[in-house]
Amino acid sequence: MALATSGHSSLGVASLLFTVFHIAFISSQAAAAATYDVVSLGAKPDGIADSTRAFVGAWRAACGSETRATISVPPGRFLVGGATFSGPCKNNAVRWHIEGVITAPTDYNVLGNAGTWLLFQGVDGMSISGGVLDGQGAALWACKASGKNCPSGATSHFTIIFSNSRNIAVSKLTSLNSQLFHIVIIGCQNVRLQGVNVFASGDSPNTDGVHVQLSSGVTIMNSRIGTGDDCVSVGAGTTNLWIENVACGPGHGISIGSLGKDFEEAGVENVTVKNVVFEGTENGLRIKSWGRPSTGFAKNILFQHAIMSNVRNPIVIDQNYCPNKINCPGQFSGVKISDVTYQDIHGTSATKVAIKFDCSPKSPCSAIRLEDVKLTYKNDQRPAQASCVNAGGLAFGLVQPSSCL
Repeated sequence: MALATSGHSSLGVASLLFTVFHIAFISSQAAAAATYDVVSLGAKPDGIADSTRAFVGAWRAACGSETRATISVPPGRFLVGGATFSGPCKNNAVRWHIEGVITAPTDYNVLGNAGTWLLFQGVDGMSISGGVLDGQGAALWACKASGKNCPSGATSHFTIIFSNSRNIAVSKLTSLNSQLFHIVIIGCQNVRLQGVNVFASGDSPNTDGVHVQLSSGVTIMNSRIGTGDDCVSVGAGTTNLWIENVACGPGHGISIGSLGKDFEEAGVENVTVKNVVFEGTENGLRIKSWGRPSTGFAKNILFQHAIMSNVRNPIVIDQNYCPNKINCPGQFSGVKISDVTYQDIHGTSATKVAIKFDCSPKSPCSAIRLEDVKLTYKNDQRPAQASCVNAGGLAFGLVQPSSCL
Protein backbone atom coordinates (compact mmCIF):
# COMPACT_ATOMS: atom_id res chain seq x y z
CA MET A 1 0.00 0.00 0.00
CA ALA A 2 2.78 2.32 0.83
CA LEU A 3 4.40 1.69 -2.54
CA ALA A 4 1.08 2.16 -4.37
CA THR A 5 0.37 5.39 -2.51
CA SER A 6 3.86 6.62 -3.28
CA GLY A 7 3.35 5.81 -6.95
CA HIS A 8 0.05 7.68 -7.07
CA SER A 9 1.69 10.64 -5.32
CA SER A 10 4.53 10.68 -7.85
CA LEU A 11 2.07 10.54 -10.74
CA GLY A 12 0.07 13.34 -9.15
CA VAL A 13 3.12 15.52 -8.74
CA ALA A 14 4.22 14.80 -12.31
CA SER A 15 0.76 15.62 -13.62
CA LEU A 16 0.70 18.85 -11.63
CA LEU A 17 4.14 19.85 -12.89
CA PHE A 18 3.11 19.09 -16.48
CA THR A 19 0.03 21.26 -16.06
CA VAL A 20 2.06 24.10 -14.55
CA PHE A 21 4.69 23.96 -17.31
CA HIS A 22 1.97 23.72 -19.98
CA ILE A 23 0.23 26.80 -18.61
CA ALA A 24 3.59 28.60 -18.35
CA PHE A 25 4.39 27.66 -21.95
CA ILE A 26 1.03 28.91 -23.18
CA SER A 27 1.44 32.09 -21.14
CA SER A 28 4.94 32.66 -22.52
CA GLN A 29 3.65 32.20 -26.04
CA ALA A 30 0.88 34.70 -25.34
CA ALA A 31 3.42 37.13 -23.93
CA ALA A 32 5.76 36.66 -26.88
CA ALA A 33 6.18 39.59 -29.22
CA ALA A 34 3.49 40.06 -31.80
CA THR A 35 5.03 40.77 -35.20
CA TYR A 36 3.54 43.17 -37.71
CA ASP A 37 5.06 42.93 -41.17
CA VAL A 38 4.50 46.11 -43.17
CA VAL A 39 4.21 44.13 -46.42
CA SER A 40 1.38 42.03 -45.00
CA LEU A 41 -0.33 45.30 -44.15
CA GLY A 42 -0.09 46.58 -47.71
CA ALA A 43 3.38 48.14 -48.07
CA LYS A 44 5.06 47.68 -51.46
CA PRO A 45 8.85 47.10 -51.57
CA ASP A 46 9.21 48.78 -54.98
CA GLY A 47 10.06 52.32 -53.87
CA ILE A 48 7.19 53.65 -56.02
CA ALA A 49 3.89 52.86 -54.32
CA ASP A 50 3.08 54.95 -51.24
CA SER A 51 3.48 52.72 -48.18
CA THR A 52 2.75 55.39 -45.56
CA ARG A 53 -0.60 53.93 -44.53
CA ALA A 54 0.89 50.46 -43.97
CA PHE A 55 3.70 51.84 -41.77
CA VAL A 56 1.29 53.90 -39.68
CA GLY A 57 -1.04 50.90 -39.43
CA ALA A 58 1.81 48.68 -38.22
CA TRP A 59 2.70 51.26 -35.60
CA ARG A 60 -0.87 51.56 -34.33
CA ALA A 61 -1.12 47.79 -33.99
CA ALA A 62 2.25 47.43 -32.25
CA CYS A 63 1.67 50.43 -30.01
CA GLY A 64 -1.78 49.15 -29.12
CA SER A 65 -0.48 45.68 -28.18
CA GLU A 66 -0.52 44.91 -24.48
CA THR A 67 2.60 42.74 -24.93
CA ARG A 68 5.89 43.56 -26.59
CA ALA A 69 5.61 43.94 -30.35
CA THR A 70 7.88 43.98 -33.40
CA ILE A 71 7.39 45.92 -36.61
CA SER A 72 9.18 44.16 -39.44
CA VAL A 73 10.39 45.99 -42.55
CA PRO A 74 11.77 43.34 -44.94
CA PRO A 75 14.31 43.95 -47.74
CA GLY A 76 13.22 46.32 -50.49
CA ARG A 77 12.60 50.05 -50.93
CA PHE A 78 9.53 51.51 -49.24
CA LEU A 79 8.24 54.96 -50.13
CA VAL A 80 6.89 56.71 -47.03
CA GLY A 81 5.54 60.25 -46.94
CA GLY A 82 5.19 62.35 -43.81
CA ALA A 83 4.31 60.01 -40.93
CA THR A 84 3.77 60.55 -37.20
CA PHE A 85 4.14 57.68 -34.72
CA SER A 86 2.57 58.78 -31.45
CA GLY A 87 2.49 57.34 -27.95
CA PRO A 88 1.84 56.54 -25.26
CA CYS A 89 1.72 52.86 -26.14
CA LYS A 90 0.16 50.01 -24.17
CA ASN A 91 3.57 48.36 -23.90
CA ASN A 92 7.09 49.66 -23.36
CA ALA A 93 8.86 47.37 -25.82
CA VAL A 94 8.01 48.22 -29.41
CA ARG A 95 10.83 47.13 -31.72
CA TRP A 96 11.44 48.14 -35.32
CA HIS A 97 13.42 45.50 -37.20
CA ILE A 98 14.41 47.11 -40.50
CA GLU A 99 16.15 45.23 -43.30
CA GLY A 100 15.07 47.46 -46.16
CA VAL A 101 15.32 51.10 -47.21
CA ILE A 102 12.69 53.63 -46.20
CA THR A 103 12.74 56.43 -48.73
CA ALA A 104 11.24 59.89 -48.76
CA PRO A 105 9.34 61.18 -51.81
CA THR A 106 11.59 62.40 -54.64
CA ASP A 107 9.45 65.55 -54.92
CA TYR A 108 10.72 67.71 -52.05
CA ASN A 109 7.50 69.75 -52.12
CA VAL A 110 5.66 66.79 -50.60
CA LEU A 111 7.64 66.89 -47.38
CA GLY A 112 7.88 70.65 -47.52
CA ASN A 113 4.10 70.75 -47.32
CA ALA A 114 3.73 67.83 -44.90
CA GLY A 115 5.88 69.54 -42.29
CA THR A 116 7.77 66.45 -41.18
CA TRP A 117 9.01 63.10 -42.41
CA LEU A 118 9.32 60.53 -39.61
CA LEU A 119 8.20 61.81 -36.19
CA PHE A 120 8.09 59.77 -32.98
CA GLN A 121 6.42 61.63 -30.13
CA GLY A 122 5.38 60.71 -26.60
CA VAL A 123 6.90 57.22 -26.81
CA ASP A 124 8.28 55.36 -23.77
CA GLY A 125 10.29 52.24 -24.57
CA MET A 126 11.16 51.62 -28.22
CA SER A 127 14.09 50.30 -30.25
CA ILE A 128 15.06 50.62 -33.91
CA SER A 129 17.53 48.15 -35.37
CA GLY A 130 19.11 48.23 -38.81
CA GLY A 131 17.83 49.70 -42.02
CA VAL A 132 18.43 52.75 -44.17
CA LEU A 133 16.54 56.05 -44.20
CA ASP A 134 16.98 57.89 -47.51
CA GLY A 135 15.85 61.51 -47.22
CA GLN A 136 16.25 62.22 -50.97
CA GLY A 137 17.62 65.65 -50.15
CA ALA A 138 19.82 66.31 -53.20
CA ALA A 139 17.10 67.96 -55.29
CA LEU A 140 16.24 70.37 -52.48
CA TRP A 141 19.92 71.21 -51.90
CA ALA A 142 20.24 72.02 -55.62
CA CYS A 143 17.15 74.21 -55.48
CA LYS A 144 18.59 76.17 -52.56
CA ALA A 145 21.96 76.53 -54.29
CA SER A 146 20.22 77.99 -57.34
CA GLY A 147 18.67 80.77 -55.26
CA LYS A 148 15.13 79.77 -56.21
CA ASN A 149 12.14 79.98 -53.89
CA CYS A 150 12.29 76.52 -52.27
CA PRO A 151 10.52 74.97 -49.28
CA SER A 152 12.86 74.78 -46.31
CA GLY A 153 12.68 70.99 -46.23
CA ALA A 154 10.77 68.44 -44.28
CA THR A 155 10.20 70.23 -40.71
CA SER A 156 10.78 70.60 -38.52
CA HIS A 157 12.42 69.46 -41.63
CA PHE A 158 14.42 66.52 -40.40
CA THR A 159 14.68 62.88 -41.39
CA ILE A 160 13.71 61.38 -38.03
CA ILE A 161 12.63 63.18 -34.88
CA PHE A 162 12.28 61.81 -31.36
CA SER A 163 10.17 64.28 -29.41
CA ASN A 164 9.14 64.14 -25.75
CA SER A 165 10.06 60.47 -25.57
CA ARG A 166 12.13 58.29 -23.26
CA ASN A 167 13.97 54.97 -23.18
CA ILE A 168 14.76 54.90 -26.90
CA ALA A 169 17.50 52.73 -28.43
CA VAL A 170 18.69 53.04 -32.04
CA SER A 171 21.35 50.72 -33.44
CA LYS A 172 22.92 50.07 -36.84
CA LEU A 173 20.67 52.59 -38.57
CA THR A 174 21.93 54.49 -41.62
CA SER A 175 20.57 57.92 -42.57
CA LEU A 176 21.34 59.26 -46.04
CA ASN A 177 20.85 62.62 -47.73
CA SER A 178 18.47 64.30 -45.32
CA GLN A 179 16.73 67.43 -46.54
CA LEU A 180 17.83 69.13 -43.33
CA PHE A 181 18.96 67.60 -40.00
CA HIS A 182 19.20 63.80 -40.02
CA ILE A 183 18.42 62.69 -36.45
CA VAL A 184 16.83 65.06 -33.93
CA ILE A 185 16.37 64.35 -30.22
CA ILE A 186 14.31 67.00 -28.45
CA GLY A 187 12.62 66.93 -25.06
CA CYS A 188 13.76 63.34 -24.44
CA GLN A 189 15.32 61.25 -21.67
CA ASN A 190 17.52 58.17 -21.93
CA VAL A 191 18.16 57.88 -25.67
CA ARG A 192 20.99 55.71 -26.98
CA LEU A 193 22.36 55.79 -30.53
CA GLN A 194 24.90 53.07 -31.29
CA GLY A 195 26.52 52.02 -34.54
CA VAL A 196 24.70 54.74 -36.47
CA ASN A 197 25.93 55.93 -39.87
CA VAL A 198 24.95 59.34 -41.23
CA PHE A 199 26.02 60.57 -44.65
CA ALA A 200 25.33 63.56 -46.88
CA SER A 201 27.39 65.61 -49.29
CA GLY A 202 29.95 67.93 -47.72
CA ASP A 203 28.24 70.89 -49.41
CA SER A 204 24.69 69.96 -48.42
CA PRO A 205 23.18 72.85 -46.41
CA ASN A 206 22.14 72.42 -42.77
CA THR A 207 22.29 68.64 -42.80
CA ASP A 208 23.43 68.18 -39.17
CA GLY A 209 24.03 64.53 -38.35
CA VAL A 210 22.57 64.36 -34.83
CA HIS A 211 20.98 67.30 -33.02
CA VAL A 212 20.23 67.10 -29.29
CA GLN A 213 18.20 69.72 -27.43
CA LEU A 214 16.24 69.99 -24.17
CA SER A 215 17.20 66.38 -23.44
CA SER A 216 18.99 64.42 -20.72
CA GLY A 217 20.82 61.11 -20.69
CA VAL A 218 21.58 60.88 -24.42
CA THR A 219 24.43 58.61 -25.57
CA ILE A 220 25.97 58.56 -29.06
CA MET A 221 28.53 55.77 -29.56
CA ASN A 222 30.49 53.91 -32.23
CA SER A 223 29.12 55.97 -35.09
CA ARG A 224 30.32 57.49 -38.35
CA ILE A 225 28.97 60.88 -39.41
CA GLY A 226 29.78 62.92 -42.50
CA THR A 227 27.52 65.80 -43.61
CA GLY A 228 27.47 69.39 -44.81
CA ASP A 229 27.03 70.78 -41.30
CA ASP A 230 27.72 69.73 -37.70
CA CYS A 231 28.33 66.03 -37.17
CA VAL A 232 26.71 66.49 -33.76
CA SER A 233 25.07 69.74 -32.63
CA VAL A 234 24.13 70.32 -29.02
CA GLY A 235 21.34 72.77 -28.32
CA ALA A 236 20.10 74.56 -25.22
CA GLY A 237 18.81 72.50 -22.32
CA THR A 238 21.02 69.46 -22.98
CA THR A 239 22.41 67.72 -19.89
CA ASN A 240 24.30 64.48 -19.24
CA LEU A 241 25.30 63.92 -22.86
CA TRP A 242 27.89 61.23 -23.69
CA ILE A 243 29.58 61.03 -27.11
CA GLU A 244 32.21 58.32 -27.64
CA ASN A 245 33.97 56.63 -30.57
CA VAL A 246 32.58 58.89 -33.27
CA ALA A 247 34.31 59.60 -36.58
CA CYS A 248 33.39 62.97 -38.06
CA GLY A 249 33.98 64.26 -41.58
CA PRO A 250 33.15 65.93 -43.79
CA GLY A 251 31.26 68.49 -41.77
CA HIS A 252 31.52 71.29 -39.24
CA GLY A 253 32.66 69.17 -36.30
CA ILE A 254 31.02 68.57 -32.94
CA SER A 255 29.41 71.79 -31.79
CA ILE A 256 27.84 72.93 -28.54
CA GLY A 257 25.58 75.66 -29.80
CA SER A 258 24.59 77.92 -31.17
CA LEU A 259 23.59 78.97 -27.67
CA GLY A 260 22.04 82.25 -26.60
CA LYS A 261 19.68 82.76 -29.51
CA ASP A 262 16.93 83.48 -26.96
CA PHE A 263 17.34 85.70 -23.93
CA GLU A 264 15.68 83.21 -21.58
CA GLU A 265 17.40 79.93 -22.35
CA ALA A 266 18.20 76.69 -20.54
CA GLY A 267 21.88 75.85 -20.13
CA VAL A 268 24.07 72.98 -21.27
CA GLU A 269 26.02 70.95 -18.71
CA ASN A 270 27.73 67.64 -18.06
CA VAL A 271 28.83 66.85 -21.61
CA THR A 272 31.55 64.29 -22.37
CA VAL A 273 33.09 63.89 -25.84
CA LYS A 274 35.84 61.26 -26.02
CA ASN A 275 37.68 59.05 -28.49
CA VAL A 276 36.64 61.06 -31.53
CA VAL A 277 38.33 61.55 -34.91
CA PHE A 278 37.92 64.54 -37.22
CA GLU A 279 38.94 64.28 -40.87
CA GLY A 280 39.03 67.43 -43.02
CA THR A 281 36.27 69.18 -41.08
CA GLU A 282 35.60 72.90 -40.75
CA ASN A 283 35.82 72.66 -36.96
CA GLY A 284 36.82 70.04 -34.44
CA LEU A 285 35.59 70.73 -30.92
CA ARG A 286 33.50 73.89 -30.97
CA ILE A 287 31.39 75.92 -28.54
CA LYS A 288 29.54 78.87 -30.04
CA SER A 289 27.03 81.41 -28.83
CA TRP A 290 25.19 84.32 -30.33
CA GLY A 291 26.70 87.73 -29.69
CA ARG A 292 23.75 89.08 -27.73
CA PRO A 293 22.34 88.99 -24.17
CA SER A 294 21.16 85.65 -22.79
CA THR A 295 20.75 83.77 -19.52
CA GLY A 296 22.20 80.61 -21.07
CA PHE A 297 25.36 78.80 -20.02
CA ALA A 298 27.65 75.88 -20.83
CA LYS A 299 29.61 74.20 -18.04
CA ASN A 300 31.24 70.94 -17.02
CA ILE A 301 32.35 70.01 -20.53
CA LEU A 302 35.05 67.36 -21.16
CA PHE A 303 36.72 66.91 -24.55
CA GLN A 304 39.07 63.95 -24.28
CA HIS A 305 41.17 61.80 -26.63
CA ALA A 306 40.56 63.53 -29.98
CA ILE A 307 42.52 63.23 -33.22
CA MET A 308 42.45 66.06 -35.77
CA SER A 309 43.48 65.58 -39.39
CA ASN A 310 43.62 68.74 -41.50
CA VAL A 311 40.89 70.48 -39.47
CA ARG A 312 40.46 74.22 -40.06
CA ASN A 313 39.60 75.10 -36.44
CA PRO A 314 40.54 72.17 -34.18
CA ILE A 315 39.65 73.86 -30.87
CA VAL A 316 37.37 76.89 -30.91
CA ILE A 317 35.07 78.88 -28.65
CA ASP A 318 33.22 81.57 -30.58
CA GLN A 319 30.97 83.90 -28.59
CA ASN A 320 30.51 86.36 -31.41
CA TYR A 321 28.31 84.25 -33.67
CA CYS A 322 26.14 86.61 -35.69
CA PRO A 323 25.04 85.16 -39.03
CA ASN A 324 24.30 87.78 -41.66
CA LYS A 325 25.02 90.46 -39.04
CA ILE A 326 21.35 90.61 -38.07
CA ASN A 327 19.97 91.27 -34.53
CA CYS A 328 23.35 91.10 -32.83
CA PRO A 329 25.97 93.59 -34.09
CA GLY A 330 27.37 95.75 -31.30
CA GLN A 331 26.13 93.41 -28.56
CA PHE A 332 27.93 90.89 -26.36
CA SER A 333 27.05 87.30 -25.56
CA GLY A 334 25.55 86.71 -22.14
CA VAL A 335 26.19 82.96 -22.27
CA LYS A 336 28.55 81.93 -19.46
CA ILE A 337 31.08 79.27 -20.52
CA SER A 338 33.05 77.62 -17.71
CA ASP A 339 34.74 74.41 -16.61
CA VAL A 340 35.75 73.20 -20.05
CA THR A 341 38.58 70.65 -20.29
CA TYR A 342 40.57 69.69 -23.41
CA GLN A 343 42.64 66.59 -22.67
CA ASP A 344 44.80 64.54 -25.04
CA ILE A 345 44.00 66.40 -28.25
CA HIS A 346 46.43 65.72 -31.12
CA GLY A 347 46.73 66.26 -34.84
CA THR A 348 46.98 68.86 -37.58
CA SER A 349 45.32 72.18 -38.24
CA ALA A 350 44.55 73.41 -41.75
CA THR A 351 44.96 77.00 -40.55
CA LYS A 352 47.66 78.71 -38.54
CA VAL A 353 45.46 79.33 -35.47
CA ALA A 354 44.77 75.88 -34.05
CA ILE A 355 43.33 77.04 -30.72
CA LYS A 356 40.96 80.01 -30.64
CA PHE A 357 39.06 81.20 -27.57
CA ASP A 358 37.06 84.27 -28.63
CA CYS A 359 34.96 84.87 -25.53
CA SER A 360 32.54 87.55 -24.42
CA PRO A 361 33.76 90.67 -22.59
CA LYS A 362 30.50 90.62 -20.66
CA SER A 363 30.75 86.92 -19.69
CA PRO A 364 34.39 85.87 -20.08
CA CYS A 365 35.18 82.16 -20.39
CA SER A 366 36.56 80.77 -17.12
CA ALA A 367 38.16 77.60 -15.81
CA ILE A 368 39.35 76.49 -19.24
CA ARG A 369 41.86 73.63 -18.93
CA LEU A 370 44.33 72.46 -21.57
CA GLU A 371 46.20 69.23 -20.89
CA ASP A 372 48.41 67.21 -23.24
CA VAL A 373 47.47 69.09 -26.40
CA LYS A 374 49.64 68.93 -29.52
CA LEU A 375 48.34 70.57 -32.68
CA THR A 376 50.59 71.49 -35.58
CA TYR A 377 50.00 73.45 -38.79
CA LYS A 378 50.08 72.01 -42.30
CA ASN A 379 50.98 68.40 -41.56
CA ASP A 380 53.66 69.12 -38.97
CA GLN A 381 55.60 71.46 -41.28
CA ARG A 382 54.97 74.70 -39.36
CA PRO A 383 54.19 75.66 -35.78
CA ALA A 384 50.57 76.54 -35.04
CA GLN A 385 49.31 79.42 -32.93
CA ALA A 386 46.79 79.98 -30.12
CA SER A 387 44.57 83.02 -29.68
CA CYS A 388 42.74 84.01 -26.49
CA VAL A 389 40.33 86.89 -25.94
CA ASN A 390 38.50 87.21 -22.61
CA ALA A 391 39.43 83.65 -21.67
CA GLY A 392 40.91 82.42 -18.40
CA GLY A 393 42.24 79.04 -17.36
CA LEU A 394 45.31 76.84 -16.94
CA ALA A 395 47.54 74.60 -19.04
CA PHE A 396 49.08 71.33 -17.84
CA GLY A 397 51.74 69.09 -19.36
CA LEU A 398 52.73 69.51 -22.98
CA VAL A 399 50.58 72.11 -24.72
CA GLN A 400 51.41 72.99 -28.32
CA PRO A 401 50.84 75.62 -29.57
CA SER A 402 51.84 77.39 -26.38
CA SER A 403 48.87 78.25 -24.22
CA CYS A 404 47.54 81.77 -24.38
CA LEU A 405 45.34 81.37 -21.29
